[in-house]
Amino acid sequence: SQKLAREIMSGNFFGVEEAIKHFGVNPSKQQLAYLADVPFSEEVLRASKDTHVLVAIFPLSILDIRGIAKKRSDRTLFYSQDWYDKQAFAKDKGDVGWHLLRKEPVANSTGKTWNEQQALLSKDEETPKAQVVVYTTIGHFLATGERLFEKVWVRCSDLDSDGNLVY
Repeated sequence: SQKLAREIMSGNFFGVEEAIKHFGVNPSKQQLAYLADVPFSEEVLRASKDTHVLVAIFPLSILDIRGIAKKRSDRTLFYSQDWYDKQAFAKDKGDVGWHLLRKEPVANSTGKTWNEQQALLSKDEETPKAQVVVYTTIGHFLATGERLFEKVWVRCSDLDSDGNLVY
């Protein structure tokens, strides 16, 4: 349940209430029903409670999140750049759902090729979309003040218009 997940994850939980408070989302009954059950076992959550953020994702694009962050924080949370404004990945609102996102890159994954990085993932892990990473890092910061991936870039599964992986 969300209540148990919140207790286990403590400060590493960004649920429906946090999305309403920090992103101003107005969830539909269908979205709330979809998010009613957390799809991760208690065992998985306990093993991840210090290393991951459990987040309820709502359909907000990276561009939406950037606009919200400018209004909700007096700190600069996005670099001053616009190269991605017309990119499909930045406009993708994503899907409603629960995600368990690492708070740090996979150990020993930086400076490696995509294929080398993929080989480091367990069978239960996948590289997230940029929307999920941005939603989680900005939402977590707005809720806790903790910056994720502050001094490192991480690759996402999206491609830009030139066919390069987004990071």
